Amino acid sequence: MSDDEFDLLDELYFVQPYSILQEALGWEDKQLLYTLGLLKEKGWIKCFTSPDQECFDAISLYEMGKDLLYLATKKGLMAHNTL
Repeated sequence: MSDDEFDLLDELYFVQPYSILQEALGWEDKQLLYTLGLLKEKGWIKCFTSPDQECFDAISLYEMGKDLLYLATKKGLMAHNTL
């Protein structure tokens, strides 16, 4: 797990909108969207269109990522906490 992945997972113990993640981490869009994509591919995060509506469809984080909310999965939390 990279430092960026670790730092981002640290923010995802609760459902968080993109804007809050960007504010908390101080990252540019490119870095944040890239890292979200890595975590999504690993199955370490879930994406939501609203706080109670998980997005199950295939999505492009580069196109829609700024409009979504994020939460670490159990798998992601386990990976985060074993370091």
